[in-house]
Amino acid sequence: MSSGSTNALPPAEVADHDRDPGPRDRGRRNRWRWLRHEWTTAVLGGLLLAVVLTWPTMRHPATTVPGDIGDPTLQAWQMAWAGHALLSNPFGLWNSNTFHPETYTYAYSDTLLGYAPAGMLGSGFEAALVRYNVMYVLVHALAFVGAYALVRQLGAGRWGGVVAGVAWAYAPWRLAHAGHLNILSSGGIALCLAMLARGHGWSLRHGYRPERRRPGWALAGWLVAAWQISLGFGIGLPLVYVLLGTVLVGLGGYGLAWWRRRERPPFGRRLLAADLAGGAVFGAVTLLLGLVYLRVVDLNPQAERSLAWTESLSPPLIGFITAPADSWLWGERHAAAREQLSWPPEMALLPGMTLLWLGVTGLVVSVYRLRHRVALGVAVLVTVLLGLGATLGGDGDPGYLTLSRHLPGWDALRTPGRMMHWTSLLLAVLAAGTVTVFAEAVRRWSTRGRLRFLVPVVLLLPLALVTLEGVNRTAHPVVPPPPAAMRAAEEPMVVLPATGGAYDLIFMLWTTDGFPRVTNGLAGFEPATQAQTKAATAAFPDPGSVAYLRSIGVRSVVALPGWAAGTPWEGIAARPVDGLGITREEIDGVLVYRL
Repeated sequence: MSSGSTNALPPAEVADHDRDPGPRDRGRRNRWRWLRHEWTTAVLGGLLLAVVLTWPTMRHPATTVPGDIGDPTLQAWQMAWAGHALLSNPFGLWNSNTFHPETYTYAYSDTLLGYAPAGMLGSGFEAALVRYNVMYVLVHALAFVGAYALVRQLGAGRWGGVVAGVAWAYAPWRLAHAGHLNILSSGGIALCLAMLARGHGWSLRHGYRPERRRPGWALAGWLVAAWQISLGFGIGLPLVYVLLGTVLVGLGGYGLAWWRRRERPPFGRRLLAADLAGGAVFGAVTLLLGLVYLRVVDLNPQAERSLAWTESLSPPLIGFITAPADSWLWGERHAAAREQLSWPPEMALLPGMTLLWLGVTGLVVSVYRLRHRVALGVAVLVTVLLGLGATLGGDGDPGYLTLSRHLPGWDALRTPGRMMHWTSLLLAVLAAGTVTVFAEAVRRWSTRGRLRFLVPVVLLLPLALVTLEGVNRTAHPVVPPPPAAMRAAEEPMVVLPATGGAYDLIFMLWTTDGFPRVTNGLAGFEPATQAQTKAATAAFPDPGSVAYLRSIGVRSVVALPGWAAGTPWEGIAARPVDGLGITREEIDGVLVYRL
């Protein structure tokens, strides 16, 4: 009895380490385990790093934009319009409220259509600015996470992944595009490649491992690639050709292995189905968007760009080691080099001095196989040669211009320097390979007391250097808010001065308060009706301009006299309206004409 009572202790007296954890304890442990997971840390760290390295973007997100008051206002409008259109009239998506009375006006520029879900959150001018600034931070975080995921899948260690992620997401050349959200939105490129490689069980370090195939990841990779294309063809079209080339090389390698071994290498029906389904979605998105842009060119022949654009925007070789002015570390130091560039915003292409050094070292010291390092080095060289555009050999043929003449759609990519997306990504992969070698050596050193002091230096030095090169001094100007007169005017309307310049981009953003139809807008070309409207309204208000505006359905004109200096509309407030059959009202210094 006594022995039985001793063994049967009450629950309160059972030691904690012997107690079976209940559901609540197990759930708490699982939550903490999830928070400590590598990918949770990578995502949260990427978000925090993005806020810090894009600062002061989030200081005043409802009133300022990074870069300049130009393309950011256009892109803030694009996101707002996509969300508004898909919620209110999905079939009218492509016929936006700008460039009245033209059609397919939403496709006059890279659309950022993939950000439409964000455009559904909030409404109005301030919401559009906050949305833009939040997305600006998030695209940097996604670029970091995408590059981290890619190099980890290819066989690099965690430290290599962090260095590669920072080096690619915050490369100095990106600072020249602080006002180009469509160019910065490249995180999907690295992420889809990581997912596709994971889905197919392939890495640079270990080669093809059939047992690691994951059809779900392959499908996700194709879907992310389709989403990347939906952000625009400016950087998306090269991805289309890279994936097409990868598929062809993969099929060739699979066939060669089959022929050599006289047996079919393992692939799997589920993986094949995932590739076919995902590839079909990717192809459909690419084709449908391509048809929309072709329709724009059919309606506006002037929208087709000649190769003269490519020739004028082709950078010299010195551009690849020249930083933009917005670089805190290199901006002033490279001022003399930038003077040799005819258009520095597209020609200052420094991927980072640290990244260059680590990338070159990665050709020699790396965890990757030799043949893969050689392939990466050749790919870096090819992207640099393509990035030179017309300056390669004096005419860019063979080279970038050759692709412009023969690959469908490539002629619309007028800026060869944007191949730096691929150059810097390849360098980041090489850099991750060599950093991983250092990190693995550090683990061995950490067991030797006398060398332990080297551990933080070896691990933190390359990370600190690539982070330092990503520090910006980007301007964050205040965006003028819309005047009350915009809400008092009846649509369709014209906002004057309609110069066809940056003012029109601001006017487009102002329309996010209700999305009234306006004749204003700015794109890479000028639609015929917009040119006619500018010419016809130069003398507004007069009988000819009033008659013309009525003929295209315009019912109101909003004029900002304070913005009209040096334009045909200077002194518009003094022009009489007697006998024109219109009325004029002044609201806070802004004139509203009702036709």
